[in-house]
Amino acid sequence: MNKGLFQKMAALTLALISMAGQVYAAKNDGSTTVVRERGTGQANIRDRVTSILRSTEPPRNRVFSPGTSRLMRLWPVESYDTGGTLLFSDSPEYVKESGILYRDTVTGDARVLYYHLNDTAQPKKLAVILETEADLATVSVTRGAAAAPSTDYLHVGKATQIGYFDTREMDERIYVTKERPRLLVPEMNTTVLAPGQLAYGVYDFHTNVPVRVSVIMYGADVDPFAFLRIARVLPRDKIALRGTFRGMNRVITSQKTYRPTMDGAVYFPIGDNIHDVYRRGTDATDGSPVVNYGNYGILYQIHIPTAGRENTRYFLSPLGGVYAGAMRAESGAKRTLLQTPATRAYFGDQTLPEEPNVAQAREEGLLFLTQYTELSDLGSYASAQPVQFEYSPPGASNLPVNIILMPEK
Repeated sequence: MNKGLFQKMAALTLALISMAGQVYAAKNDGSTTVVRERGTGQANIRDRVTSILRSTEPPRNRVFSPGTSRLMRLWPVESYDTGGTLLFSDSPEYVKESGILYRDTVTGDARVLYYHLNDTAQPKKLAVILETEADLATVSVTRGAAAAPSTDYLHVGKATQIGYFDTREMDERIYVTKERPRLLVPEMNTTVLAPGQLAYGVYDFHTNVPVRVSVIMYGADVDPFAFLRIARVLPRDKIALRGTFRGMNRVITSQKTYRPTMDGAVYFPIGDNIHDVYRRGTDATDGSPVVNYGNYGILYQIHIPTAGRENTRYFLSPLGGVYAGAMRAESGAKRTLLQTPATRAYFGDQTLPEEPNVAQAREEGLLFLTQYTELSDLGSYASAQPVQFEYSPPGASNLPVNIILMPEK
């Protein structure tokens, strides 16, 4: 064992002992945990999330018994971006007046993600409107979902992802002409956002000719098409999470085959901007460069080659705080919807902030998996048969996350 590796393991061991003490103290001193979500300080997070999701079941790690741990190593992965165009609308996130939230023109495969809160005192609606200069545009909606608006933001985020990763296929066709713009989803004009409620939706579609896509918030008693003719583009907020990004999917794979009996427990992060960098794009409303902090709206297609007789078990572990979402697994002809987590409405609230030496060791390739690590079980799969996971960062949740592979036993 080289000196650097020994020093990392020694630091991790000391941090592990310290973490056990912190967890014990946290259970006995009644202290308040403070985390940061999307730029907003949140105090007493466990009580807040429990009140939102009305869940009181404590998080449990069923993988390890008390006092046990396992050293994990960073697994080498590589990624590339592919697919069509992502239109990302999340700025202003707190919408204080009616207007156009984002707009751009797309051709071919596209995805639109909107995430906006009605921060006015009046009921509003949110719609995605399609326009074209062609005689006829055919828009085929192949996948998508939007939860009912609510002030339960984590619930909205998870419910939207459950719908998006549902194993059923969509095939909706919309015909747009010069004279007749259309809504991407007709129900948008009947769905009302009360003050304080969040609207979050994700839709994949294909256009055969250029189509202008506008995300708007407007009065609940206003015609959306008439409003669009007079509406102005609203300015971004400070976080500036909106833009157009070419290559709406990210493929993660590895040139190295994982063999559970030989390789043991391994991990790789998503959304840390170190091993998995944030996407860069352009705000089409003014041409300015933007960064997608968190890669929201990017669909990850994860396939790590595996081999061997022993099954490989997969987990998702939150590192950034409270988390509630969904994924999809595909093995052979079987597709499975995975809630993350499945046994609770949310998790990540009991993950303690990392010590600086632990964070550095994790980034460099070593991490302890312990009884305190919060995990969402993604299933056990035959190592001799390929399995692919689809993942996308859920709205209202925190990043990064780790994807973990380990032997079944």
